[in-house]
Amino acid sequence: MRESRFVRIAKLAYHIAQQTLPTYAHPKSRHDYTFPERVACVMLKIYLNYTYRDLEEWLLATDQVRQVLQLTRVPDHTTLYRTFAKLSQAQWQQLNDALLQHLQVNEMTVAVDTTGFRNDTASAYYQSRRGGRRRSWHKGGFVVGTESQLIVGMRVGRGPGSDAKWSAPLRAQARRYVVRRGRSARFWLLADAGFDGRDVEWTDVVPPIRRGGRLRAWSRVMRAELVERAKASGLYGQRWKVETVISVIKRKFGDGVRSRGLRLARREVLAKGVAYNLHRSFFVVVCVWCVR
Repeated sequence: MRESRFVRIAKLAYHIAQQTLPTYAHPKSRHDYTFPERVACVMLKIYLNYTYRDLEEWLLATDQVRQVLQLTRVPDHTTLYRTFAKLSQAQWQQLNDALLQHLQVNEMTVAVDTTGFRNDTASAYYQSRRGGRRRSWHKGGFVVGTESQLIVGMRVGRGPGSDAKWSAPLRAQARRYVVRRGRSARFWLLADAGFDGRDVEWTDVVPPIRRGGRLRAWSRVMRAELVERAKASGLYGQRWKVETVISVIKRKFGDGVRSRGLRLARREVLAKGVAYNLHRSFFVVVCVWCVR
C-alpha cells in the first residue's frame, strides 16, 4: 500500500531533528517526550498550517504518524507551543542545514530574493475597505538553488528596507552548497536591481540601478553588459525560480505569521523555509534515500 505523504514528511522531520538536536531539552525534565519528537510535531504544524490545538487533534486521529514519531501519547497543545518557543533561530538554521546535507545538495547557480509576511490577521478585503496601509512587516530573504529549487540559505528581518544589505550574508550561506573547484567556490548569484549595492561581487548577476539615466563607473557598465549576456543566454531567467519558491511558501504555509512576539515571529518565518524544503525534498531527483 502507498505510504502517505504526511507519514514521509513526519519521518524525515523526525530524522533531521534526531541528527541535530539533543535527546532532551533539559536533563531534569520529565522525559515524557524526547525533544526531537516534539520538534517534529512542530514542523508538522508549520507544514500543515494548523494551530497548535488543531495539530493536537490531528495527531490523535493519525496513528501512523504517531507510530513514526514513536509517540506513546499525543503532546498537549501548550507543550507544542513551548517547544516552538524553545527553538532558537540558530537551531532552525541547523535543521535546514541538516536537511540539505542529507539531500547532498550541490548547486552552480543560486537565485536570491526577499518577501514580506503579514504580522496581523486582517484580510486583504478588510485592509482595502479600511483604506490603511501596512507600515511594517516581517521580511524573509531566501537563497534558492536553481537546480534543486531548495532553499540553501535564509535570513529574517524587519521591512520595509533595502535588499542590498542582505546579499552578503545570504551569499555566505549559499556558498556551503555549491560545486567547489579546488579551494574556491565560484557560483552565479541571480538577483533583481534591489540588491544593487557595494556588496555586489563580479559573479553576481544584478542589474545596476541607472541613477540619472546613465552608468558612469566602469564596474557598473561591465555588470550591465554581464546582465544583458545572461538574459540572452537564458541564465538570468532562472531567477524566477526564487519567485516560484516564495509563491509556494505563501500559498501552502500562509502569507502571515501567527506569533505576536517579534522573537517568535522571526522564528516562524525560518520555520516556513524548513517546511518548504521538507515539501520540496520529495520532488528532487537527488532524493533517492529511504529513512527507516
